[in-house]
Parts: sequence; structure tokens; C-alpha cells
Amino acid sequence: MNRAKAVCDRVYIVGGSGFSAPEDAYVYLVDAGSEQVLIDSGVGYGIDRIEENVRSLGFEPAGVWHIIATHCHIDHIGGLAAWKERYGPKIIAHELDRAGIEGENNSLTAASMYGVDYRPVKVDTLLSGELQELMLGDLKFNFLHTPGHTPGSISVYIDTKDGRVLFGQDIHGPFSPAWGSDLKQWRVSMQKLLALKADVLCEGHAGIYRGEKVGKYIESYLERYQA
Repeated sequence: MNRAKAVCDRVYIVGGSGFSAPEDAYVYLVDAGSEQVLIDSGVGYGIDRIEENVRSLGFEPAGVWHIIATHCHIDHIGGLAAWKERYGPKIIAHELDRAGIEGENNSLTAASMYGVDYRPVKVDTLLSGELQELMLGDLKFNFLHTPGHTPGSISVYIDTKDGRVLFGQDIHGPFSPAWGSDLKQWRVSMQKLLALKADVLCEGHAGIYRGEKVGKYIESYLERYQA
């Protein structure tokens, strides 16, 4: 099992297959100075390992003041309740995926695919609209609504010394009407991501892409799911 891994300035991988539990989507930690921010939380099985990885970087899990839920699937949100109970971080998510995260519609979480009983958690900061900005610690986090995989999917980007870092979880899909997927919306969302001209892409399952490989990765899926 790997330990935490530096991605670029301020960004680390602390969870995901090979880092915490095999079922986990990648969990990224952002050092925002006075606080740390997690991008997603994994399915829940690997929380102890994620905590160990956070500590290995010289941070404390209690310093994670916010967790951004990029969408409402279990491999991204299953660990939220445990984090909330242990350390009380504030949860940020888009209002269109709130019903899944808060337990009003469990089918939206895809928990049955993983054999996991999802424990709902209240969203503290509900995002709405196309784009919102929040200062977390000393960093501006940009929240771009990118529906398609789920109705409330968001992509997050920050600007660092190493350029623009994009957290584009689950760019690759998959898609299902059970989750409210919409390929037409997804194609529009992918064009939004291409327009950002990110220097680093942190994907939810495929890992890290840099430079021109960022655009090529997104374009490869646009070609795969042509209209």
C-alpha cells in the first residue's frame, strides 16, 4: 500500500486504490494554509488509512476543515459521515446532488453496486448555478457545475505555483439513467473543462495528467461518447 503522494504545489493524493481501499475513488488533499481541504472521501472502508496518509504529510486530520463532495456516488462520499463524526469538517456539494448525499434518495449513491450501506450526512454549503468561488484558507476554490455523470457533478479548480490544477472527478463516466446521467449535458461540461486549459488534471479514478495530456484525456472520452 502506497503512502501519500505529492502531485504538485499544495496538492497530494491521500486515498484511492493503492493508497487506502480498492473501492475508493482518489481522495486529494489541498494545503490551503490555515486549513486543509479534502476532495472527496472514498467509500468509507479506507478512512483510517487516509488519516494515516494525512499525518504522514505533517498535517492532522482535525485540520481538514472542509470536504468537497464532487458528486453523490458512494466511492466519493461514503466516508463523509465518519469524517464528520470524528473531526466535524464542513461538507460542500452542489444542490442537485444533495438528495443523494443527505439520504433522501439512496439509489442516487450507487451504493448497491458496492454492497455498502451509505450513512447520510448533511451538506453544510450548498452550491448552485454555473460557477461559484469560495476562499478556503488562503486559496480561492472555483466550483464549476459540470452535470452529465450526475445532475450535481462539480469540477473544482485552483491556481497554484505549478499552474491551474483541475479536480475533474469521473470525467470518464460511467453513465446511467438511474443516477440522472445525461450525455448531452456531459459533452457540454467537457467543453467547459477544456476551456480552462488546466496544467494538471486530478481525475477520480484515472490519476494525474499534466500539460497537453490533460486536454487529450478529456478529448479521448468525447470521441468515445460521440453523439
